[in-house]
Amino acid sequence: MSDEPVELPIEDWIDLHSFLPEEVPSVVEEYLYQAALRGFRRVRIIHGRGIGVQREIVRSILGRDPRVRSFSDAPTATPCWFSWDPVSVSLSRTCE
Repeated sequence: MSDEPVELPIEDWIDLHSFLPEEVPSVVEEYLYQAALRGFRRVRIIHGRGIGVQREIVRSILGRDPRVRSFSDAPTATPCWFSWDPVSVSLSRTCE
């Protein structure tokens, strides 16, 4: 396995299923930074269902990030989104 960083496209959502649990904090922090830098006001972070470990990691990061205005369980537009258990995040206008 390579230790080289992988550059991902920044969209208004990110799916954390492909990341190892120990990678999640740095991935979410960098994603929030990049999303705010690009002017996104609302994003979705898909952490999956399971026993709630990823969910708590994500919510902990969101709760202390100054760019995050609010976050909540995302509304389920399709059955596919429901099974992924996303969190909807509202970002501030400025990138701090």
